[in-house]
Amino acid sequence: MRYRGRFAPTPSGPLHAGSMLTALASFLQARAAGGTWLLRIDDLDQARCRPEHCDTILRQLEAHGLLWDETPRRQSAHIEEYEAAFEQLLARQPLYACGCTRAQLAQTSIAAIDGAVYAGTCRGQSKNLLGKAVRLAVADISLQFEDACQGLLVRALAQEVGDFIVRRADGQISYQLACVVDEQAQGITEVVRGADLIGSSFRQRYLQQLLDLRQPAYLHVPVLLDQYGRKLSKQNHAESVDRRSVSENLLAGLTALGQQPPASLQGAAAAEILQWACTAWDIPRLAATIADKSGRLMANVPSW
Repeated sequence: MRYRGRFAPTPSGPLHAGSMLTALASFLQARAAGGTWLLRIDDLDQARCRPEHCDTILRQLEAHGLLWDETPRRQSAHIEEYEAAFEQLLARQPLYACGCTRAQLAQTSIAAIDGAVYAGTCRGQSKNLLGKAVRLAVADISLQFEDACQGLLVRALAQEVGDFIVRRADGQISYQLACVVDEQAQGITEVVRGADLIGSSFRQRYLQQLLDLRQPAYLHVPVLLDQYGRKLSKQNHAESVDRRSVSENLLAGLTALGQQPPASLQGAAAAEILQWACTAWDIPRLAATIADKSGRLMANVPSW
């Protein structure tokens, strides 16, 4: 099957260095494989997303030569598909209503390798799903997959992932469920994303199994940290990538990905830099950038 990759930004703000790094890695992985690179706009949460941010993201990608191959897929245009997947899941699997508040979740959740795990407080208490978040009761099994950068990843589903939300209390389908529908619809063969989403990948692989969907391969790139050791994010007010510094941005990104661009590319146009990068793209060098034993974070934030 011909390679099909994607980048899926949420238009709740412009791209920052961390998100641009993921875009660059996914683009290079697709181009190095002679495949297709797609764009998906994760605008399902309309309360957070703005059209002007979507336009800015498109312009940022274009300025850096990261050009997609097909019409972008917008989640807001496919709500019926997500709801159909929820109904299919409801008919096949144990779902239950969860009325836990954020304060309750903060008190009862269990710490695990990928973040907080729901303690199962509401499991089995209510089958009336209206007006409450809906969780999937996961099986007590182990899942594993070989990641192109991180190596073999294994999780005990019940203990390290836990029951997760598939529909929010306001009726919106969750990111996890919408995402597996999107990957299937776009024919994605490999998902390249930040390593902070490893937990989401396990949730999505489980959903793919339950819904008989194709399972793509995965490549989780290290996550950029700011000077305080926090992941670069919109919540942490990470600065927008400057479209006036394209050459510097691309070279900084390639360096952060361990690709060692030559000094002769300083000041070169985006097309020339990307041509070199697609030819030189090397996953072992990327894997070597991993800084800690969890294999997920790196603190050498480039100056973008």
